[in-house]
Amino acid sequence: MQRDGQDFERAISLALRYPFVDRQYHFCPMPIQATVGQAAQESLRALEEVTNESSMNNESAPSVKSSPMNQVDVDWQFMAESITLRIRWFGLIVGYLLVNVLSPNESRPYLNGILSLGAAYALFDLTWHRKGKVFLSRVPIFISLMEAVFIGLLCYFDDGTDSAFRFYYFLSLLICALTYSPSVTYSTFALHAVSYSTLAYMSEITSRREYESLILMLIFMGWVTWAGTSIAILLRRTGRRLTNLNLELEDRIARRTGELQQSQAMLIQQEKLAAFGLLAAGIAHEVGNPLTAISSLVQMMNRKKHDEKTHERLGLIDEQLGRIQRTLRELIEFSRPGTKVSQKIDVHEVVRNALDIAKYYKRKKGKTIKTEFPENLPTITAIRDQVLQVFLNLILNGLDATEEGGTIEIITRAQNGKVEIDFCDNGHGIDTESQHRIFEPYYTTKNSGTGLGLFVCRNIVRSSNGELSLVRSSRKFGTVFRVTLPADE
Repeated sequence: MQRDGQDFERAISLALRYPFVDRQYHFCPMPIQATVGQAAQESLRALEEVTNESSMNNESAPSVKSSPMNQVDVDWQFMAESITLRIRWFGLIVGYLLVNVLSPNESRPYLNGILSLGAAYALFDLTWHRKGKVFLSRVPIFISLMEAVFIGLLCYFDDGTDSAFRFYYFLSLLICALTYSPSVTYSTFALHAVSYSTLAYMSEITSRREYESLILMLIFMGWVTWAGTSIAILLRRTGRRLTNLNLELEDRIARRTGELQQSQAMLIQQEKLAAFGLLAAGIAHEVGNPLTAISSLVQMMNRKKHDEKTHERLGLIDEQLGRIQRTLRELIEFSRPGTKVSQKIDVHEVVRNALDIAKYYKRKKGKTIKTEFPENLPTITAIRDQVLQVFLNLILNGLDATEEGGTIEIITRAQNGKVEIDFCDNGHGIDTESQHRIFEPYYTTKNSGTGLGLFVCRNIVRSSNGELSLVRSSRKFGTVFRVTLPADE
């Protein structure tokens, strides 16, 4: 007896601490489950508060209406503009040094004035960039035209077609290739070719060398345009590809996280059920031993000679003790380790077994349970203990949802090669907002529920190639859950 008491205390300790147990036990009645799971539910509510606060902060943030691909283009243009600013300022500084220090000439005032106009434009561009915008981004051809005129004027007032400022054409084409589309870049090349050709015409070139220099300059400008455009296209495609891979990775992580959360919920539920199974078996064993002794004493006393009233009372005592022993046997049978072997199951027999257990539920009092069973219902192939767990959970949910005087009805039918079991109640129903969430882990409409019952039940049914669904629910007509399982041929 001392060892039995230690085992019983160990079972209680296991139940309170949610141990990892490597054996599966039957589902235990909800009152015990809800009481022990209350701590987990309080933690869940705290997590939901944090999630709600995070979602409110996200709602208050400005929304992004563009798609990920459009956002990539916007980010690309903004980063390219940052590079463009550096190139422009570098060109302006070199231009000032060239005009005023390295190679001054009589046209220095004109050149400084033109460079100052370029610096003013660069300042406008820098100001817009710091605001997160691109200056004149909607009219890129106009910018290309201004640059063609700007570079042409610098070359005209310097050394004509031999001016060092002619290399600004290459910088302008490179900037355009990085920032804008290929069509804009090739249009810019055309404008620059016209600008440089006009410059050559106004310089009145006559020698063969000058014509060769003009042709080579135009060829090099075309080559820079093609090379810059090709590199920019490659970089853009690479950016889009990386964005697609990133979105795909985020989607996979989200799916895997959801699967992990579901697996964790199933594991927690199995751990608690295993602990409750040990606890139920310990209670039945501890109560059963003294009960057997009391029953034996009552039977011995009843064999002795007593008056008729005493024998009648002893018989009543023995009858009630037998009733308690039958209840304990059902509890022990219910708490034994469950099998994972699929077998042919008589659905009606499992429903009756679940009803035999549910009759001890405290909220069963004053409520009626009706069954509508057709004859010759096909059997199903599944794990019997798991099907019993599903049926019992749906019955207890119906009892929780109905008030005293309410009715629970269980209807079975065979249809299209499947067996359907409807669990109907005339209770208060489930509100519309909660109906699409009742199968989520840790979501519950009860004050003391764990939110794992329906989630676990749906996973069990789906593991048997079936489906658990909410057929309808309203405050006026109550709720109907349907379990659909493949029928045996």
